[in-house]
Formats: sequence, structure tokens, C-alpha cells
Amino acid sequence: MENTQDHTIQKTSANTNQTLISIKHLCKSFGEGNKVLNGIDLTLNKGENLVLMGKSGSGKSVIIKCLVGLMPYDEGEVKIFDKDITNLNEKELNETRIRIGFLFQGSALYDSMSVRENLAFPLKRHKRGMSKDTIDSTINGVLDSVGLLDAIDKMPSALSGGMRKRIGLARTLILEPEIILYDEPTTGLDSITSREISELIVKIQKQNNTSSIIITHDLACAKLTGDRLAIINDGQIQATGTYEELAESKEDWVKDFFI
Repeated sequence: MENTQDHTIQKTSANTNQTLISIKHLCKSFGEGNKVLNGIDLTLNKGENLVLMGKSGSGKSVIIKCLVGLMPYDEGEVKIFDKDITNLNEKELNETRIRIGFLFQGSALYDSMSVRENLAFPLKRHKRGMSKDTIDSTINGVLDSVGLLDAIDKMPSALSGGMRKRIGLARTLILEPEIILYDEPTTGLDSITSREISELIVKIQKQNNTSSIIITHDLACAKLTGDRLAIINDGQIQATGTYEELAESKEDWVKDFFI
């Protein structure tokens, strides 16, 4: 893990020639008169960390659920790897989901399993036929990449909040996803641990050539991890740009995010 006093981490420039996720005019309502998404247009480019911001209840998590087919949407188009997800059968959708990693807010570790068992579970489920030695070496590799090899036999209850986040990220990485979706990766963490997690997100982007959507309210995380920021307002993406560009916006509602 990088020293928290080291400010030399550089974000990776995205390859804007290849779009991995394309969302056009996405609409989603919950009951009459409650239109949460009202024409979302959003893209994720290869090698890019895209930070998604918005007020609580603005629909950030709804976008992610629609994106991976966990929630139906009313109108619009969602393409991942140039495939319209509404045209995929269940097998094709599951194959697409395997290429996408998801770091949940609570890390979503199985409390009854050790760290080793938590990391072995997705390998045994999706990489059937993998030998025990290969499983062990893969687990060791991802734990080393998040700086927690010595936690391999601990139970989740013995881990701090920051350690749980890192183990959750290790489990996300173990299937070598091309896209990672981060849902509030620094929520509930102290400022030092939050910076460590943010630095780890950038490290993973560089080392694994991943592309990511990062939902966060944490301005420090957004500034450190985001190649580009997108802000939801009134059900639409109404502001995009780098952290510095948006922080200097003349729009009062945009300024409110940077106070």
C-alpha cells in the first residue's frame, strides 16, 4: 500500500477510442410521478475511472442496477461491450456480468467463511476445473495486490472496516474483471483509510488496466480517483468534466458539491 503522505500517484489516461459502456436516454420511474432517471446519457471509456456524483436519492445506484440487468428500466438503451443488454439471454447476461466486478458498500463478505474461503468461492463457482494449487496461488496474488496476504485465514469479524473493503476488492479482482463498479468505496472510513482505498483504486486501474464507475460522496476520493466526473441533477447527467473543471463551475448547483 502506498504511503498516505505520498501524493505522486498519477491517474491513467483513458483510451477514448473504445467505449465499454454506453447509456442513452435511460429512464426509470418508481410509481406514478416518481421519475428517478429522466434521460440519462453516459459513457465509460476503456482505461477510464468515471466518478458518478449526485444528491442522495438522485438515482446513482439505480443506474448501476439497470446497467447490470438487476433492475428493468422503462426507456432507453444500455450497451456493455457493444451489446444491448436487453437482447441478451440469461446465459449471455451472466457471461457479461462475470466481466464486471462490483465492490459493494458493505463489502458483502460471507461472515461464516474465512478470507481464503471468501476468495475461493467465486473461483470454484465460475472457474470450475481449476486446481487447488492454482486457486491458492490466485488467492495469494490478489491478497498481495491489496496488501493483506497476512489476513488470509482471518474471519470477516476480525477485520477492520478498511480491511473489509480491501478484501472485498480482492474478491472483485479475483475473476479479472474488465470493468469495476464501486459503490461508495470510502463510506464509513476515517480519512487516512479512505485515502488508502482511493490510492488502491488508482493502483488497480493502472496495474490491471480496468475501467471503473465510482459512486461516491467523498470529494477527496473523487479528486484522487476520477479521470472524469459526471453529476446527476433532476434525473439527468447535467455536468461532466475533470474535478478541476467542475470545481470551478459558475453554476450554483454544481458549486454546492464542492463546498
